[in-house]
Amino acid sequence: MILEFAHADVAPGRADVLAQSGIPDGAVVSAQIEGLYVAAAELFAEHVAPTGVLAEISIAEFALVYRGEDRNEPSSPVAGILGRAEHLALFAVTLGEGISEALQRCFAADDFALAFTLDAMASVAADGAADVAERRFDGMLRGRGWATPGGAVLRYSPGYCGWDVTGQRKLFASLRPERIGLSLTESCLMQPLKSVSGVLIAGPRTIHRFPPTYDCCDRCKARTCRDRLSALFTHEHA
Repeated sequence: MILEFAHADVAPGRADVLAQSGIPDGAVVSAQIEGLYVAAAELFAEHVAPTGVLAEISIAEFALVYRGEDRNEPSSPVAGILGRAEHLALFAVTLGEGISEALQRCFAADDFALAFTLDAMASVAADGAADVAERRFDGMLRGRGWATPGGAVLRYSPGYCGWDVTGQRKLFASLRPERIGLSLTESCLMQPLKSVSGVLIAGPRTIHRFPPTYDCCDRCKARTCRDRLSALFTHEHA
């Protein structure tokens, strides 16, 4: 299914954008930074064109996708979670080519500060679009009667959690996100750049709780899964 987004679905919060730029919440922001934020927000609103695609997949089918080119870590969170999953879907979301072109124009004009701010805004927005995909899949399953106590949907992407980035090739071959204008470079980077792809795994919330003791965890610089897992289990007790 094609995922349609309104601008409000992906518009990032100011605090999140500033945090992505290295400015902590509550910090005093200079007039220059505030001006950059406003200019980036205007560019973002003018050029963003979010869209996505989602396709359910069986555990057996996904196992073949996940295997990819046999370059995954020998032990990984995704492999451990897979056997306990109840529903799976491949997904890809993108902010569209317009954002990438706007970034290129900023760099070409040597407006690096604006480019940096817009890049931070687009990165937060792309993750936000992936969050929307999670919620849409969750809502779709519950609309069909999925009622696992404490059930939750969480996403995992090639390049993270022991899933080698070359896994994008089989993911793309199965999902066919060229329908929404997404393609892969030879090095498995997505074009447009501000895009997110992966698998949505639905099951008991507890299947997503794993200790950061895998070899891939030691090498990970992003650690974004920690924030998403924290939010998942905080919501459970809210």
